[in-house]
Amino acid sequence: MEDAVTEPAEQACPINPVIDLVFSRWTTPILWVLEHHGRLRFNELQRLVPTITPKVLTQRLRRLERDGLVIRTYHAEIPPRVEYETSDLGRTLTSVFRSLTGWSDAHLSQVIAARRAYDATREEEAAWAEG
Repeated sequence: MEDAVTEPAEQACPINPVIDLVFSRWTTPILWVLEHHGRLRFNELQRLVPTITPKVLTQRLRRLERDGLVIRTYHAEIPPRVEYETSDLGRTLTSVFRSLTGWSDAHLSQVIAARRAYDATREEEAAWAEG
């Protein structure tokens, strides 16, 4: 199994292992939902992250559990019940998500404007090149 966090071997950027761990596809939405909705069963979680397939959700939850960011609780009853929640370690990311939300609120409109300007320039260059 591939580890999201590996031993750093002269990395160019020391936050790469954290980026791989926390911001890989589906990890952030799952952690966000669990942090904002609390303990959830699999189907409830899937309903709140509707674009993820059950197979991928299962894989991500296992990886998050392995990484210590999510706690899986199995209730031996009939029918069996499994619940997922953010661990104490996972909750330490709340301030990171809050910072990113603040940055997004303050700057995302500038990114969108820059993209539009860039795209318009490229379109003008392409039209000019076609002559």
